[in-house]
Amino acid sequence: MKFQTTTLPTRNSTSLSPLRCSFFLIGLTLACSLPSWRANAADIANAGEEIALPTASIVSVFASGLNNPRGLKFGPDGNLYVAEGGTGGLNPPCVVVPAVGPYTGNVTGARISKISAGGFRTTVVDNLPSSQTSPDSGSLISGVADVAFIGNDLYAVLAGAGCSHGVPSVPNGVIRVFPNSSWTLRANLSRFLMNHPVANPNPEDFEPDGTWYSMIAVDGDLYAVEPNHGELDKITPGGSVSRVLDISASQGHIVPTAVAFHNGNFYVGNLNTFPIVPGSSKVLKITPTGQITVFRSGLTTILGLAFDSAGRLYVLENTTGQGNQFPTPGTGKVIRIDPSGSRTLIASGLFLPTAMTLGPDGALYVSNVGFGPPPNGIGQVLKITVP
Repeated sequence: MKFQTTTLPTRNSTSLSPLRCSFFLIGLTLACSLPSWRANAADIANAGEEIALPTASIVSVFASGLNNPRGLKFGPDGNLYVAEGGTGGLNPPCVVVPAVGPYTGNVTGARISKISAGGFRTTVVDNLPSSQTSPDSGSLISGVADVAFIGNDLYAVLAGAGCSHGVPSVPNGVIRVFPNSSWTLRANLSRFLMNHPVANPNPEDFEPDGTWYSMIAVDGDLYAVEPNHGELDKITPGGSVSRVLDISASQGHIVPTAVAFHNGNFYVGNLNTFPIVPGSSKVLKITPTGQITVFRSGLTTILGLAFDSAGRLYVLENTTGQGNQFPTPGTGKVIRIDPSGSRTLIASGLFLPTAMTLGPDGALYVSNVGFGPPPNGIGQVLKITVP
């Protein structure tokens, strides 16, 4: 079944890191009610500087049956690998995070899935840690945050583990996944955070183990973004961890989430704090030596970045529209920013999307229904074919 988007015409506040949104889940319990894929009048009114595509993008459901899908990458075998937050758990934490706690966890609630070219899902590895916030905070789930390949080797970054998440036996960290579905911890990121504090942590929203979000592979090493503390770190395959940049030192608590690499530099997008202020997110350019500048601004709730071969930047926005102060289903967008700075709306009406990657076929693949509804396999991967 395919959906087509309509063509379109042309925060200092409560601090909450990604997917820990302390909001009333009004409408999110309607798990079986997926969004319409057409822009409404509000979308058109809030399109801002975005211009229309000459022909609408085609949005289709590429895969389903996922539980809180997050970061996703194509492997060297041509299949799509998807990190899943999983199902959460009931084990109590040994450290309570006041803003959203107490977390409860499960050492075996998350997994990584493989999606074939035909959209068929199989499990690469399961029994990975998963945790969730308190019911008052929406029972929002974290588990495996992202995946990346170095050659043929699959790595993943855990966000739902650690003492503060109710999984004291496994820290948040980078794991190596083997072809036989076994895995091993390569880098203890919980320990790194505790031993290397950032300049400007937010006391009301501080997690000792962090809430890792995006990870990419560059020149044989891994680079991961941690939103709660606010940093970009390098992880070698051997498990050595070092900080590329303490983003909080110059930017404060902006909740950096998405990372991409293009023409020798890193690009990091931020979610920002809640309530949402439209246009308050930005894309930062970070050199390998840690120099930081603002590359693009005037964006909202960024959770994904990708560059195409023409140097155009695709930005995934989780929630858009005036008046939507907290994550709102059916308002997610993908926009494209040309090197000149002009912006094009690629797709709208997405249901709480959480990550995006560019496929070898030139299409965009987006994790959709990435949080909110109960973890009953309603998560999807969307394929967006761009004319």
